[in-house]
Amino acid sequence: MKSSRSAVIETNKGTIRFELLETDAPRTTENFITLAGRGYYDGVIFHRVIKGFMIQGGDPTGTGRGGDSAWGGRFADEIAATSELYQHGYKAGTVAMANAGPDTNRSQFFIMHADYPLPPNYTIFGRVTEGQEVVDAIACVARDRGDKPIEPVVMQKVSIAS
Repeated sequence: MKSSRSAVIETNKGTIRFELLETDAPRTTENFITLAGRGYYDGVIFHRVIKGFMIQGGDPTGTGRGGDSAWGGRFADEIAATSELYQHGYKAGTVAMANAGPDTNRSQFFIMHADYPLPPNYTIFGRVTEGQEVVDAIACVARDRGDKPIEPVVMQKVSIAS
């Protein structure tokens, strides 16, 4: 079942829109919607970008080590490994939570630049519907040895649309 809500990420490289998979990941989408509603992501950078893999953001410190959930701290994964969502790796345009191991979700997320055979360890909560070319552009920016863009790629505004 598809959600009627979507997230809109306005960046300095263009706009990305993705459908929120509220049925598949209700707590994860609630976290994202709540944080977006608070303006949590506004002004935050994509701190890790890897061409042919993914772009990652959602850490207000810009280091990849920060961020909190809408409830403070971490929250549990919502992964149904046998679900169709997880059967063929993570496809280009998939939006999922970044984590530091099981049940360590906070605010960081990633958007797949290309199909990649990751294990089903990251809660999928969205799918890009518009702006995959923006994901492509972000994934191809010049970056340092830690995969951080040399020129910041900023989420200027993150909002939820019906």
